[in-house]
Amino acid sequence: MFTSDAEREGAYDLLENDQVDAEEIEAGLARVSARHAAEHAFVFVPVDGTSVTVTDRTGKKGMGSVGTLAQAGRGLKAIDALGIDPRGTPVGLLGLTWWCRTGSAPTKVYARQTRPLEEKETLHWVRTVEKARAALDEAGARGWFLIDREGDSSDLLSALAQTQHWWTVRSNRDRNLEIEGGEPSKLRRELGQQGLSGLYTLSVPARLGRAAREATMLVRVCKVVLRFRDKKTGRTTPFPVTAVWALEHGSTPEGKDPIDWLLFTNRSVETLDDALFVVWGYSLRWCIEEFHRTWKAGECDVESSQLESPAALQRWGTILAAVAVRIERLKRLARTTPNAPADIELSPLEVRALKMLKFGDEPPDGPVGIAQAVAWLAELGGFANKYSGRPPGATVLGRGLRHLRPAARILELQQRYER
Repeated sequence: MFTSDAEREGAYDLLENDQVDAEEIEAGLARVSARHAAEHAFVFVPVDGTSVTVTDRTGKKGMGSVGTLAQAGRGLKAIDALGIDPRGTPVGLLGLTWWCRTGSAPTKVYARQTRPLEEKETLHWVRTVEKARAALDEAGARGWFLIDREGDSSDLLSALAQTQHWWTVRSNRDRNLEIEGGEPSKLRRELGQQGLSGLYTLSVPARLGRAAREATMLVRVCKVVLRFRDKKTGRTTPFPVTAVWALEHGSTPEGKDPIDWLLFTNRSVETLDDALFVVWGYSLRWCIEEFHRTWKAGECDVESSQLESPAALQRWGTILAAVAVRIERLKRLARTTPNAPADIELSPLEVRALKMLKFGDEPPDGPVGIAQAVAWLAELGGFANKYSGRPPGATVLGRGLRHLRPAARILELQQRYER
């Protein structure tokens, strides 16, 4: 990562310094990201978990278990909250919680279900939501949390309900409902009895083992009251939500499962357009998976770290997370707002350095659009535009930034010298 002894020594002095708190680095990122979020009417905030697996052959680094027991992986677990604007462009990291998995969960079902929140991994989801909530509130920004099935739990839903922000959570099972004046029912049964709210066509892209198709999606909406039951005390707690169910019908290939999204939300849903907006918003949750891919592979490659302690890995991983967000932001800006000026993301010195690296001593005058700047940046990273046939990705943009930053730094030092 660093090309000189001095850079390496400086990096290790930072990363292995116990006076440097990874949470303070993350909090600084969250504050800046929330200020950018406040420039929009609202931002989506996908929250998701991942593992950072590192080499620890001797087991002396103090890392925890990741992956399956058979894989015997070592590393750290993380839950992160990524702010993205309504077009799907990242605005920054709003929350990041690291932890080291030690021991194992109770094997008996009753023991697992009756543990307090402080003994569950759900606690780290709740903490990440709280960090993002606090940053957004401080900046006066509105968030819309998006959470996949892994985060569907009564503890997390209750924590979301205590915020002043919107949220959508994908259900991981057919939950019990409270029916006023009647017997308890099941969620899917209740939704199935509702009249059809509408339908839409979803373009499903091709991928390995799946052909592209046009899926017909049926949408049903119902206001329901979930029934949360405390396994230890037997006490039940009502939890009102709006359920939006998007289910593929009549277009599923033989032998394949239909697309099936059962979503809970606190956003008002009064019309079909409202319901489709909830579904569309949830579809942007994949942006956090793209961020994870950039963070853990390509030029960031956080999992290649040879740092010797969990604390040092947390510091380095948090810094690299900020780099990964910037790469993803550049990638998306070039695709969603190609004609916007390059300085919406690149500094004036970076734009100037980019022109000089592209054209030499006589770079052209005039403004540069973000798509053009990103194309030049990708070329620095080895992107063969005319042969690729697709937009540049995170790997070539990361390589390009590695060339651009030193050039911009030289121009900055030259300006200081000339003064």
